[in-house]
Amino acid sequence: MVSKNTICLWYDGTALDAARFYAETFPDSAVEAVHRAPGDFPAGKQGDVLTVEFTVMGIPCLGLNGGSAFKHNEAFSFQVATDDQAETDRLWNAIVGNGGQESVCGWCKDKWGVSWQITPRALTAAISDPDRAAAKRAFEAMMGMGKIDIAVIEAARRGDAPDA
Repeated sequence: MVSKNTICLWYDGTALDAARFYAETFPDSAVEAVHRAPGDFPAGKQGDVLTVEFTVMGIPCLGLNGGSAFKHNEAFSFQVATDDQAETDRLWNAIVGNGGQESVCGWCKDKWGVSWQITPRALTAAISDPDRAAAKRAFEAMMGMGKIDIAVIEAARRGDAPDA
């Protein structure tokens, strides 16, 4: 059964593939149900996968195979708070390595065009530091990154000179 509040993501026939990838990649994620079209529809035929109920890190989602009319963009993203560099690397590399695309400041896109912010908790703490100079150094270090490097963020926060 669909949750009272569900994020609906539009796909061009690939909702089940995306849901399976998310279920394999992220903790507390699963494909819940696959619903096939009871009749023909603009983006498919009777019997094609119409919607997929799934969760991503506990968030209920519905993948709708609506066709090619709409594309994902950065106006919507999943933000994933990671606990360490290993988790940051694993998630970033899974998304980018599965046909995704790197961006900046911890952002990347999966091969379906959905944006992800892979955000270490250490980064959030650093840019929220009450010492505004430390926060600024960490923020400036982040601005030059694709995937976040926690050691570099923490060094910038401390005011350590970058390694030569």
